[in-house]
Amino acid sequence: MDEHLRTPPDGPIPAPPVAGQGIYLLAAHPNLRESRVNRRLLDAARNVARVDTNDLYARYPDYFIDVAAEQARLAAAQLIVLLHPIHWYSMPALQKLWLDEVLTYGWAYGVGGDALRGKDLWLVATTGGPSDSYHPQGYNRYFFDAFLPPYAQTAALCGMRFLPPLLLHGARSASEPEVTQHVERFRQRLQSYPRWPEMDELGNCPACDVPLADRPRD
Repeated sequence: MDEHLRTPPDGPIPAPPVAGQGIYLLAAHPNLRESRVNRRLLDAARNVARVDTNDLYARYPDYFIDVAAEQARLAAAQLIVLLHPIHWYSMPALQKLWLDEVLTYGWAYGVGGDALRGKDLWLVATTGGPSDSYHPQGYNRYFFDAFLPPYAQTAALCGMRFLPPLLLHGARSASEPEVTQHVERFRQRLQSYPRWPEMDELGNCPACDVPLADRPRD
């Protein structure tokens, strides 16, 4: 059988849940089978009610993204979760392509682009380097927060709140108890959303209106 015709691990694309009530989790790991942490996080999410999971590298091995299907799943969710390892201080390639193709002008942002307004975006990420490597005196030279503005501004441009990320640094060297504790915390956060203590302290979703004159001509 052609590899691209096989049903991905997440199975057929499910019918979207009732609009505004679900959680849509996008997992982007180029080699999930060898993952020590992300694979367990995805497995945990698959066992939480209301969570619609999508293993992007299994779903789109040819990098041809079904934009209409993705937009339908986004529209049905209140929380969008980006689950991936940090690659070169950013997201894996297929996750970036997904953003490029799915978050379109006139749908996700810009004139008439309010489909995601009022939703929440949550980054759940792992790094290979330990936390002290993300320091002016460490080999990564910057605190990890320096790499978050592209995520935060993507959320803002679409009128979403960017929730405090859940990070596990040093995923390669973390102890088994540390990994287990991290996975359990993640599971509990999914189950309890939106009843998180910090929600009351977060501001409203931002508004970043793109002037019509700033949109490049087709």
